Amino acid sequence: MEHSRYRCAACGNLTRFDVTTTRRTRAFHHFTLGGELTVEDEEVLDETVEHVSCRWCGSGGSVEVLQETEA
Repeated sequence: MEHSRYRCAACGNLTRFDVTTTRRTRAFHHFTLGGELTVEDEEVLDETVEHVSCRWCGSGGSVEVLQETEA
């Protein structure tokens, strides 16, 4: 799944963001006889970005999604 690039208009940050997402996935769960779980072949079926905030200045309202030509 492709991820967006962000820029904080408040401080200029291009690299550090806290991103809250909701994901719906399908995965193969493999349990050992001892009950330990290994998750394999995980596929993201749907992903929604709920909130993005700047890690540097804490601003959430100033974060912009960069267009492909800007990234």
